[in-house]
Amino acid sequence: MKTAAIFFADGFEEIEALTPVDYLRRAGVNVITVAVTSSQAENPCIVMGSHKVPIITDTTMKEYLSKFSQNLPDCVICPGGSLGAQNLAASDDLHKHLEKCHANEKLVAAICASPAVVLGKTNILKDKKWTCYPDMEGEAKEDYLSGYSDKTFITDGNLVTSRGAGAAEEFAMELVRILTDEATAKKVHDGTLQR
Repeated sequence: MKTAAIFFADGFEEIEALTPVDYLRRAGVNVITVAVTSSQAENPCIVMGSHKVPIITDTTMKEYLSKFSQNLPDCVICPGGSLGAQNLAASDDLHKHLEKCHANEKLVAAICASPAVVLGKTNILKDKKWTCYPDMEGEAKEDYLSGYSDKTFITDGNLVTSRGAGAAEEFAMELVRILTDEATAKKVHDGTLQR
């Protein structure tokens, strides 16, 4: 069974985070939700979305890294939301983990502001085609701008990036296709009544 980790920080965009969780779990992928930051001191696994929707994650970043620092997941995902992406980007531990996953040819995925704000501070976008929320591309290192495109989503090797909440379904289905097989992808597609 494939494993995917989705990283949550206060201010995350709910649709961008929960659509991949839902679709990947429908596809039989073991999805781990990870709290990178939390404003809820009494429970570090509660993370507040950008529209004030609280989410209880499976684990914290510290606990997650204790289990997955050597045995890496098959996929790591960073949802957007302007504040959520900034909060993810503030985690050095997350940057190191994403870079390690990328270097080990694991699937790295980001949507909305996160391709530029989070991945754009690492070496992951180097020599890659990528996209992000409009006008956020300038948050990435200048060297990476030549790979930027305004497409809805882009898959380039082990990197999947997408523009925003309106593309969350396509983004999630692309992850399903890559991590599973065509029969499973069709089952998820048909089960969600997509056109």
